[in-house]
Amino acid sequence: MCLVGKRAPLRVAAKRGTDDWRVTAYHVVMTRPPFDPDRVRVPPEERVEHRGDATLTVTQLTALVKRSLERGLPRTVHVLGEISNFKRHSSGHLYFVIKDEHCELSCVMWRTVAAKLGFDLVDGLEVIATGQVDVFERSGRYQLYVRRLEPKGIGALELKFRQLREKLLKEGLFARERKQELPRFPERIAVVTSPTGAAVRDILQTVERRWPAVEVLLYPVTVQGPSAAGEIASAVRDLNNRRESLGGIDCMIVGRGGGSIEDLWAFNEEAVARAIFASRIPVVSAVGHEVDVSISDLVADVRAATPTAAAELVVPEREEVLARLASVGGQIARLVGYRAALSRAGLDGLTQRALWHDPLTLVRHREQTVDELLTRLSRSMTHSVHRADRRVGEIVVSLQAIRPEVYLAGSRQKLSEMVSRLRWTALRRNVSCERAMGRVLERFAAVSPAHRLELVAEKVDALATRLDAMSHKRTLRRGFSITRRKKGRDVVRTPDGLADGETVVTETAEGLFESRVINRQQREMFD
Repeated sequence: MCLVGKRAPLRVAAKRGTDDWRVTAYHVVMTRPPFDPDRVRVPPEERVEHRGDATLTVTQLTALVKRSLERGLPRTVHVLGEISNFKRHSSGHLYFVIKDEHCELSCVMWRTVAAKLGFDLVDGLEVIATGQVDVFERSGRYQLYVRRLEPKGIGALELKFRQLREKLLKEGLFARERKQELPRFPERIAVVTSPTGAAVRDILQTVERRWPAVEVLLYPVTVQGPSAAGEIASAVRDLNNRRESLGGIDCMIVGRGGGSIEDLWAFNEEAVARAIFASRIPVVSAVGHEVDVSISDLVADVRAATPTAAAELVVPEREEVLARLASVGGQIARLVGYRAALSRAGLDGLTQRALWHDPLTLVRHREQTVDELLTRLSRSMTHSVHRADRRVGEIVVSLQAIRPEVYLAGSRQKLSEMVSRLRWTALRRNVSCERAMGRVLERFAAVSPAHRLELVAEKVDALATRLDAMSHKRTLRRGFSITRRKKGRDVVRTPDGLADGETVVTETAEGLFESRVINRQQREMFD
């Protein structure tokens, strides 16, 4: 087992075939005697005599192991290994395993310690765990109770920075397409920083030197310490909410001067990053020096290497703007002079034309043109009238050839012929239809069902006569009757099936009547 100390590793080794073991650290050699259970202090209720045949309870043995670990191991150990089976309990405690190539060690981190952890634990992360080894008596398992945890090779803050950067990158907070453009000539800018730091002085001096026409609003916040991230995020949100009431804010600078990673850490908090991402005001991040890169730099619309560089980005250089205006003014003056020269040359050309010397010349030319147009119009009208006269004459000749009375007489004769043909055709058609109708009536008479109905009626009468002859009513009309039980309506064939007092129904040709059996054993039929 490899135990890592505060300054150098401790290696535990034992000589083969002996009970002596040594701990080597910083070239210091210490010798411990072999483990003797009799020297372990145990409560009286758990103390037993350690004879060869002595038996320990599980609780007693666990207590011995626990006290042996407490006496035999340092109270603080540093263990290097890889995290595995990480689990965050609902209570807030962290449970995980630290392992190497050959062994595993169960670890526990209480929630009060886990709340101060600056990064997220994931399986596979190689860490250095600092704590105390103790026995969890209920399960008889020894565990490392971790008081501090650091990633190997990189600091906790660096790991937390990488994890947050990866998370926000996946959510799209660093996307270039959502970044806003800075206004070219801002009228009012807001600065979120410490009012006593060097950053605010650099920004104000740079703005005053480059573009004194802009108005600067300072929102004082704490830029380092536990409350800094909350104040910075609240300031960004507050400026966005009060943008209109403050007269409009064209852009915002959020930052501070240089410092260690711990000093700059407030600008790596998730709350600050999300507040900058949600800002409707373009944000320039100016944190630390050029080599310092924070989460705020990645989320902001523009990243400035220093606060001074941020001021140079948000406002233009007055001298450059004036020089540009002078250059543009010179170009405008040259263009106006050139256009004026062209206009003057054109005017001179017009004044050289004969029109300006004898204005009536143009009028006379226009009069001559009008005369020519009138002559052409007169000729054209005369030609059109002659052509119309010829066309009218042709139409008159055509109308005389197709006079209405001639057309009506021809049409009347054609109509008379058509009427005669229609009458003759209708007459022939009627005769043909009458002949066909006569043939159909003859066929209908041949297959008429009247004959068959007469035969069927005769058969029905014969069957009715036979049915009447076979009907029991015909027998009843000859003076017979039928007696049935009233209940069940069974026909009484012998008196043996009747009981005294039973009601029977007798059917005759004229109707039915009920009677009651008085004495079925009576032999006399009549009085």
